[in-house]
Amino acid sequence: MDEPKSLYVACFAVATTLGMLLLLKLVQRFLYPHAVSHDLTQGNSARKLKRVGQVVAVFLVAASVVKGGAKGQNIVHDILWVAAFGAVGVVLVSLTGRLGVQLLLSSRLPKEIDRGNVAAGVAAGANYVATGIITASAIAGGSLHDLGLALVFFVIAQLTLHLFATLFRALTTYDDAEQIAGENLAAALSYAGLLIAVAIVVARAVQGDFTGWGPAMKGYGLVLVSLLAFYPVRQLFVQMVLLHGPFSVRGGALDAAIATERNVGMGALEAATYVATALAIVELA
Repeated sequence: MDEPKSLYVACFAVATTLGMLLLLKLVQRFLYPHAVSHDLTQGNSARKLKRVGQVVAVFLVAASVVKGGAKGQNIVHDILWVAAFGAVGVVLVSLTGRLGVQLLLSSRLPKEIDRGNVAAGVAAGANYVATGIITASAIAGGSLHDLGLALVFFVIAQLTLHLFATLFRALTTYDDAEQIAGENLAAALSYAGLLIAVAIVVARAVQGDFTGWGPAMKGYGLVLVSLLAFYPVRQLFVQMVLLHGPFSVRGGALDAAIATERNVGMGALEAATYVATALAIVELA
């Protein structure tokens, strides 16, 4: 990229990120009783973690919409479409992120956050980051046609995210919702890592030039097959190689470390291995 184009994109990135953060503050006023600034400075730790997840999501989406819309050929066209996709991105992150938070613990998570449950804050923040990763991948372009396709793929990706996250959490013998509600930070870290890792792979599956629904969905499905790698990573690499535990189809030594011992290090390790595996999948896909 030449220097003038780099400066052009950089200016767009700064202005877009600023505008989207201001829009986030406005939208969040309609969704929550407290402003973003209040929760970040005066709220409890759980609220702060949730808000941090929202801010990270906005930064991710801002970079994506600028990359997809600021082409440098017509500044008016670029401003209009970057603004449009940015606004849509903020609304989608806010609404679907809030819905995801409410679904995480069967509508109990917001109350847990209000009472300062840090584990709930970690889970909620991770949900927003995962939503931001998918939104950044899906919501990009420079035309009405691009916007229509983006919204369709966004819905597909969001459904895929929560479906696979639910399926993989079935590998545990403990109830994630109960553990997180019980302030188990290890379980929250494990859940957060899985959610973000699945989002990374799903976001990669969404990417690519659209050449028709048949090829698009075939390519989407092929990338998603790689999510099966999370199973041996958890049950073999972490549980058997690192923890020296016996093989088990589900559950095992890792579950005991997280649910019974509440070992934060083990929760962080499981989360890190999921994310590292997802990044490797994206690199190799």
